[in-house]
Amino acid sequence: MKHNVYFDGKVQSMGLNTENGYATVGVISAGNYSFSTETEERMIIISGALDVKLPDEEWKLIKAGQEFKIKEKASFEVEAASDVSYICYYGTPLIT
Repeated sequence: MKHNVYFDGKVQSMGLNTENGYATVGVISAGNYSFSTETEERMIIISGALDVKLPDEEWKLIKAGQEFKIKEKASFEVEAASDVSYICYYGTPLIT
């Protein structure tokens, strides 16, 4: 497992290999954050809610049980009003 720490510890995740490929399970503390991708990503919110601004799209609220996808080599913004947990799958093909 790999432990990732971003934004002075306000975003943390653990990496693992799953039957669906490499994934991270993590927590985002309240705040605004910018991320970029190397590969395609599929992010599923486990608990809480996250406002997400994908390239060329409006802000959208993603709640627990919902997901969003980000293309490779893209940047996106998130805003969390409170702690959010998620699982993120990396690479292609993305699970539908």
